[in-house]
Amino acid sequence: MSFSMSSSPTITDNNANVSVSLVPMSRNKRSQQNFRLSERLNFEIYRYSSYAQNYTPENVLVDCPNDQTSRWSAFTNTPPQFLTLKLRRPAILKKIKFGKFEKSHVCNIKKFKVFGGLDEEHMVLLLEGGLRNDNLAETFSIRCVNEDRAEHLPILFLKIVPILSWGPSFNFSIWYIELHGQDDPIYTCARMKNYNTLREIEIIKLCLKHFRQEGYMSAFGALQNQTNVRLEHPLISQLHKYLVVQGDFEKAECFIKDCIEGGHMDEYLTRQDYKHSWHLKRNDSAIKPGNRGGHQLLVDSKNRCIYLYGGWDGYQDLSDLWLYNLDEWTLLCERSELLNGPTPRSCHKMIFDPISENIFMLGRYLDNSIRTSEYIKSDFYLYDTRARTWMQICDDTSQVGGPQLVYDHQMCIDADKRFIYVFGGKILTSRNVNATASIEPEYSGLYSYHIATNTWTQILVDCHHPSASLADVMSIKSRITHCMVFHNKHRKLYIYGGQRGKEDLDEFLCYDVDTQAISVLTKDHTHQGMSANSNDANMEPSSGYTLRATIDCDRDEIYVFSSLSKVKDRRDFLHVDASNSFWVYSLVSHKWSRIYNCRYYEPNILGGNHKGIYGELAEQEPCPRYAHQLVYDEVEKMHYLFGGNPGINQNQQLRLDDLWLLFLEKPKREAILTHCRYMLRKLKYEEMTRQDPLKAMLYLRQHIAAVVDHSDPEQLKNFHKLASLLFQTSRDIDSGGESQDSDLNLNMDGANLTQEVQVESDNSIPIENVSLESDESISTLGISDELFMSETTSLVKQLHTECHSQSDSKSKRACLFNKLVRFMPSSMVQPEGNLSDFIVI
Repeated sequence: MSFSMSSSPTITDNNANVSVSLVPMSRNKRSQQNFRLSERLNFEIYRYSSYAQNYTPENVLVDCPNDQTSRWSAFTNTPPQFLTLKLRRPAILKKIKFGKFEKSHVCNIKKFKVFGGLDEEHMVLLLEGGLRNDNLAETFSIRCVNEDRAEHLPILFLKIVPILSWGPSFNFSIWYIELHGQDDPIYTCARMKNYNTLREIEIIKLCLKHFRQEGYMSAFGALQNQTNVRLEHPLISQLHKYLVVQGDFEKAECFIKDCIEGGHMDEYLTRQDYKHSWHLKRNDSAIKPGNRGGHQLLVDSKNRCIYLYGGWDGYQDLSDLWLYNLDEWTLLCERSELLNGPTPRSCHKMIFDPISENIFMLGRYLDNSIRTSEYIKSDFYLYDTRARTWMQICDDTSQVGGPQLVYDHQMCIDADKRFIYVFGGKILTSRNVNATASIEPEYSGLYSYHIATNTWTQILVDCHHPSASLADVMSIKSRITHCMVFHNKHRKLYIYGGQRGKEDLDEFLCYDVDTQAISVLTKDHTHQGMSANSNDANMEPSSGYTLRATIDCDRDEIYVFSSLSKVKDRRDFLHVDASNSFWVYSLVSHKWSRIYNCRYYEPNILGGNHKGIYGELAEQEPCPRYAHQLVYDEVEKMHYLFGGNPGINQNQQLRLDDLWLLFLEKPKREAILTHCRYMLRKLKYEEMTRQDPLKAMLYLRQHIAAVVDHSDPEQLKNFHKLASLLFQTSRDIDSGGESQDSDLNLNMDGANLTQEVQVESDNSIPIENVSLESDESISTLGISDELFMSETTSLVKQLHTECHSQSDSKSKRACLFNKLVRFMPSSMVQPEGNLSDFIVI
């Protein structure tokens, strides 16, 4: 992950259009020199949690990969265990390198966090990642700028916190540490000043916020005039004037409407997770593909159709080619080998060329009994969708510089440059009848095929290939059952997960096809909403053979569908852990989001027909499976899922023939506008009940009813509860009496699953009965945000205290104001924190 390296000596307050200029450094020869932005930095061991025997923390200062004792090892794996380093002087830290033992070791740290700051007591999270269990040193980029990336983050103390070792019952060990960055005072001086200036501005804003909330307007004006720092954008100040000062709810509502229509809340909406909906496409026609797994599916977005080829039906490989268009299946070839096409096969790969509208096919699985020299050929086929004809491009790509016969590999196309990329897969070799010992499996590297010139090129060899040790040969750790997608704008291949032998690979690789640079995407998780013992507590898809990935290059998002677990005894979806989950990886924020996770419990099965597997779930959710296929129509923004193996131990030949459509939708502007209107009108109604109950009743019927979905039982129930305020005396309300009222439930998906399915919504919190003064749950929109996910943040706690301890209308308006501005960009609004957070009595 790369970060901006701006070195401007001027800090600008975005809310106030005011700049605070720093005193320029004296110009001498050293200040004119070009600094190397990443040099090895000196540090010392400052503090540690514990150590075992002779495995002292000082061992990490020396790189001795062949010495098993040259490491820091914690005395126990009971958290918290940590190692705190102190740099020679404040530095802009760029990278951290972890050395390892000369071979894999159970004490290597599988998961860790790195914190840093100028003060040991106030450090922020800089990195979250994990080490592979091998002998290769690993280097990680460290967050070197503050959260809004406005300025570099100086570091003096660095705290490394191991979380999990590769051997779960073993203590944590770190063998060697190197730090890289720049600590030359000439380089860091200006950045320190800029950083301190930003801190000073933030302190001033916290004071301004406190003064305004407490009504100290003279102090507010004096501080603002003297510092020329504005608390917020003038638009936000206007909303505060309408809502809090004047109590003009109509103007405040019009203002919010204008803000939404002007796009000021779009940033908030884009941060929300998708809501998903599955739709089963029923087809009672006799003409349709049969049950199968290990098939291939691809989409032609331009012509709005999908193609399906081959697979295994539980008894034999298939060679039929199907077209799905306008909700109908068409059989193009029943036996493709009779029309110069490929033989029956499974575990092959296909890609669609949108320019020529041709389909390319490579690879297949062969049973060990027929792996003879006459069959072990990597044939390469093309299907012309316009002429509807097959053509064999090559009978064995290994003879023309391409890959050997492989299965469980991945293929992507760079349509603009006319290249096809093939990576990974297990190489099939001729069966040796005289072999008595098991042969180490071989894995295929990364190849490219140039369509225009019909030429193959090997780009990367497998790391165990004999040529991998040569200096001029680039290598990669090849694998099977991984995901690979191509971003045609970034011009990069993204590779996630996979397996190699018994090793699960959870790394996320990025390969630039133009520069041939390989990088590992830094893991930057948010653990909100997850329990520590959750299967997906690491907040990323678990590696395994069921992952299927697609990409949307316009949205800069990668989608991953995960189904049955990789563990053998968990393949059967009768197992308690059998589940589906859907993930989104943002290439902008570099974060995973789990859209949903659905576990299945004791469905009624034991029938030859797969509909018996679903029972009442047939209309709601595909059952867990493997050997299925998932493709994405980037134009219609829709996924297709077909077939697979449900893993029923009682019927191991059973395969599926169901076609599902998956829609992903984010909240619209209308939803957040309705939510804001509801909050504003609800507070106005509360104030009216104190002054004129009759007028309040009419307002409830005419205006609040207009923003309630009366077809939603939950919203209707909450709407009826509002009437109870009419029967409360003003004394009851002023003394803190609470009218039990839940927020509007404007859930975007609205699906109600049966008791056979437990849906875990990772990004919503329970809607509890709360008073009118309480914090509005963001689940009212069916959307989620980190600002609302944690009830423990200082802002939410402050709002809760304010709203329940103060009864005057102005305080409640201020409370609502604080809620509304959280929908606006952070650069426009007041700080989240409060001055009172720093006071402990």
